[in-house]
Amino acid sequence: MAKNQAAKEREFIVKMEKFLADQKREIISNLVVSSEDFKEIVEGMDPKDFADVASDDIDRKMIEAMGSQEVKRLGMIDAALTRIKQGKYGLCMKCGKKIPNERLEALPYALMCIECKTAEEKRNR
Repeated sequence: MAKNQAAKEREFIVKMEKFLADQKREIISNLVVSSEDFKEIVEGMDPKDFADVASDDIDRKMIEAMGSQEVKRLGMIDAALTRIKQGKYGLCMKCGKKIPNERLEALPYALMCIECKTAEEKRNR
């Protein structure tokens, strides 16, 4: 039973990793379409997978070309992809418990379980 559960969990993480990478590519592609500055930066680079573009320290123009929401979302996606590589994806950063898959499907870059996130929001009010 435990082995089957571990395999299902690994399958879920692989699915989420692909979803996050696709989201990252989509954001960068949208930015290329909507921003001439960003398009020039990307076209001036060595040919790379779009997923690698945001990880590079390109320059200030790239950040200026993005809306602050998209910058924040790209950062959260990058952080989630890093947690996957470190084997920490899906674990609450506060209490260390497993974040339910349903929450991760709704918010793939969630850092905390609902209980910890709710407690943090109450403190920040």
